[in-house]
Amino acid sequence: MDGTTKNRILDEALIMFAENGYKGTNLRDLAARLGLSKSALYKHYESKDAIWNALLDKMEAYYARRFGSMDNLPKLPESCEELITMTMQQISFTVHDPQIILTRKLLLTEQFHDGRVCKLATKHFLEGTANIYAKVFAGMMEAGLLKKDDPAMLALSYTAPVSALVHLCDREPDRQPEAMERISRFVRYFIAAHRQEQPLNPKEEHIRQVNGSEQ
Repeated sequence: MDGTTKNRILDEALIMFAENGYKGTNLRDLAARLGLSKSALYKHYESKDAIWNALLDKMEAYYARRFGSMDNLPKLPESCEELITMTMQQISFTVHDPQIILTRKLLLTEQFHDGRVCKLATKHFLEGTANIYAKVFAGMMEAGLLKKDDPAMLALSYTAPVSALVHLCDREPDRQPEAMERISRFVRYFIAAHRQEQPLNPKEEHIRQVNGSEQ
């Protein structure tokens, strides 16, 4: 029961913090929306700070479990098509998951007022995702699927434009289909430019040479 109530408190707190910010969220209003008294709320969390930090812990763990993290790296794609599929699944989760949308709004508004949120915003909007893809790209280079390059710089140039288009979805929700289509085209363009061309087998090499000699 306590676990269920504590989760209900955090779920409602996420909505209120995202809508009103930390300072604009009143625990009396939070308790009322949950059908609890303020004293009953304090039985589960001793303060607004306690709710705030528990919420950030929960959402960080949720994102790491569903999207990935340095401690929970996604399965290494075995082909460039698998890389495209993995990327688009992660982007779809990021753009459509209600909790992640609210969390992103919270991070954007509170990053200027809270040091922990500032670091989380940097991690989720830039460094965290880029670091994951640096590991993915390094593994795919080692497997001969991508051209040899600096995986960290490659990951940064891959994730930054996508992050910008995800933020476009937040600012202008009516442009989400357009943004998703642009992301899909960018991902395919980028991977096509960096995929490692596979060597021809003897039969293909013979055909290439014959075709070349006939020109």
